[in-house]
Amino acid sequence: MTASMTHADWQRLAGELTYETRAFIGQRFVEAASGQRFPVINPATGEQLAEVASCDNADVELAVRHAREAFERGGWSRLAPGKRRQAMLRLAELMETHKHELALLDTLDMGKPISSSLGDMAGAIGCIRYNAETIDKVYGEVAPTGEDSLGLVLREPLGVVGSIVPWNFPMMMTAWKIGPALAAGNSVILKPSEKSPLSALRLAQLAQEAGLPEGVFQVVPGFGHTAGKALALSMDVDCLSFTGSTGVGKQLMQYAGQSNLKRVYLECGGKSPNLVFADCKDLDAVARNAAEAIFHNQGEVCIAGSRLLVENRVRDEFVERVLVHAETMQPGDPLDPDSFMGAIVDEVQHKRILDYIRQGVEEGARLRTGGQAVSPIAGGYYVAPTVFDGVTPQMIIGREEIFGPVLSVFGFDSEEEAIALANDSEYGLAAGLWSQDIDRIMRVSRRLHSGQVFVNNWAGGDMTVPFGGVKQSGNGRDKSHHSLEEYSELKTVWMSLNP
Repeated sequence: MTASMTHADWQRLAGELTYETRAFIGQRFVEAASGQRFPVINPATGEQLAEVASCDNADVELAVRHAREAFERGGWSRLAPGKRRQAMLRLAELMETHKHELALLDTLDMGKPISSSLGDMAGAIGCIRYNAETIDKVYGEVAPTGEDSLGLVLREPLGVVGSIVPWNFPMMMTAWKIGPALAAGNSVILKPSEKSPLSALRLAQLAQEAGLPEGVFQVVPGFGHTAGKALALSMDVDCLSFTGSTGVGKQLMQYAGQSNLKRVYLECGGKSPNLVFADCKDLDAVARNAAEAIFHNQGEVCIAGSRLLVENRVRDEFVERVLVHAETMQPGDPLDPDSFMGAIVDEVQHKRILDYIRQGVEEGARLRTGGQAVSPIAGGYYVAPTVFDGVTPQMIIGREEIFGPVLSVFGFDSEEEAIALANDSEYGLAAGLWSQDIDRIMRVSRRLHSGQVFVNNWAGGDMTVPFGGVKQSGNGRDKSHHSLEEYSELKTVWMSLNP
């Protein structure tokens, strides 16, 4: 099968899929100790796909024990980096072989268009390969000493890592977390979101096939308040890596303090500003990018360009162009390769988005397009691309993360005003900047309070650059060789020599 698969091809493949629904603990697929399961719903149709094992404290404790034993045995943690590289490359090859299946699982699980899921798979496979290829090229240090001493700075794996990933990019976020953690030699316990656990369980099968030792990679599906909390409170988990909401991130930091002061790396919420100056070379192309920045993946993106800041000299014209492009980005069947937007992940998030839209209208923002639920497929959860103009910093829709296809447009008259508006947020995950003035680009980029700034693009970058935020958007970094630093420990060895 190729990327040219049709709508009918994807529908047929979806009908042929089978699902692994048990937890993967030790080296076996098992039911939850309680016997409990939770339903997994296809948000495109509202129909149930499967029921998945619902892990809680007992299951997590067992997984942690297996992970610690695996780490102490050293079959992975003390394995030569070059050999870990080989195993991870085998995993990447298996992911490549099964990329259509993995992409389809994510689409069925959380509603994203299949074309988007295929793009995620390319990123996930690339991430595993990047970390595999990097790990045997990371060196320690020799400190500058006199002849009577030798100072070594060694980099060692941490131990047991808990990875808690979100539902909006299930496979890609999983790869960003487990890639560097496994490459560094740790044992990893993955808790996928209860809204999108199926691809993680299929990945466990592939990891087993790739030859990862027992206990090195495990998957415990379940809820945040059960399985996630148990990982965070465990006295034998050395590091917790999380992508999700700021509120949950704060809870996880508290749990770390209540337990063993484990490291906690967080990539949390965002309300990212996208600044458009009047000197842009091609306003229509920028408008298309601005629409894609908020409507891609139904707006369920941590770095969604949800705050559009436009210089007032071109604001009216620019907003009209955004509205034209928004009209071409209507939701459709996620299994149709031509659909730009798919379904909202579930009924709860669907209602939350519509509630924010009602608040925006009540606050006096001008609703320019969208604002309503739509039904390309009966029973599914869909929201039309929505644009509000005349938004002010005091409005809820201009401040809070909606996590849906809702764009808030602000105007500005000066560079200083644009910077102040952009930075007037508790978040600092991403920012965009569109201008042809290189001096302005350098000035504004340095002054934006954000973990990353996209200049004349949105969401650019690859595995060579770190991804993460500042302020209440978090503190850790995914991607690049910097992520390896989060999953390893520095050890100093000081030797006295006989001169």
